[in-house]
Amino acid sequence: MTQPEPADRRVLSQPALADLGEVPADSRWVRSRGPLLHLLDYGPEGRPPLVVVPGITSPAISMDFVVRGLTDLVRPVVLDVRGRGLSDNGPDPTAYDLDTYARDVEAVVRGLRLERPILLGHSMGARIVAATAAAGRVGSRGSVLVDPPMSGPGRGPYPTTLEAFLGQLDQARRGTTADEVAQSWPRWPRREQELRARWMGSISRDAIVATHAGFESEDFFAIWPSVPAPTVLIHGGDSPVVTAAGAEEAAKANPEAAIVEVPGTGHMVFWDDPAAALEATRQALRALI
Repeated sequence: MTQPEPADRRVLSQPALADLGEVPADSRWVRSRGPLLHLLDYGPEGRPPLVVVPGITSPAISMDFVVRGLTDLVRPVVLDVRGRGLSDNGPDPTAYDLDTYARDVEAVVRGLRLERPILLGHSMGARIVAATAAAGRVGSRGSVLVDPPMSGPGRGPYPTTLEAFLGQLDQARRGTTADEVAQSWPRWPRREQELRARWMGSISRDAIVATHAGFESEDFFAIWPSVPAPTVLIHGGDSPVVTAAGAEEAAKANPEAAIVEVPGTGHMVFWDDPAAALEATRQALRALI
């Protein structure tokens, strides 16, 4: 008798795994209160560590094109956030709140014995970095937040609907192509469209649903004023997630933070203009180092 597939079936194909062979990083593993977390460690160990936390539908490999341009400054260690890539799911469908995510980052810092790392996150990852830095349970040299969702209670909804994310997930699990991805993300470099097509299916449906709900139930501005200096908030000049008004509010709420705009980019800052986003990130890292 054929057994029914799990409701939250994650898909990772052989071509996707083969992508890891082209990445100049070593796989590391850390256990965080149950789930086993996977990371890509770019080395070298002699440089200041940089813990990189990607966005809601971005496995670690999606940041490869970014961190390759940083290894002369830092040692990037990129996290497959729980429920994504090669990392385990949370123990239940609700185990994807900001505090849980922050404790995963803390487990990475302790498990890999990273001394005073810099924390960098994009989108969801930026919110996680803010929560980690504000909690102050692990030491760091500073933080870089790239276009963090500023939605929350009493604020407007997150610009990308849950239905849109789940539609992309279903498409990936059926089997999609870079050309289909390009219909949603036409500005992306071709390799990033290809990686999206192969890796999107590795993401837990529960993780997307719970995290998206958190974008509107967990208030970024309840955390942001407590993020200690030095911290840098980088945002897209045309981002619907960090608008001009949102950037102004962020500057007032945390006056010691540096606010940096990357003109002509939307929420997917690195993907929309890789060169300009990388240069803004390098400048931020030089200041923190």
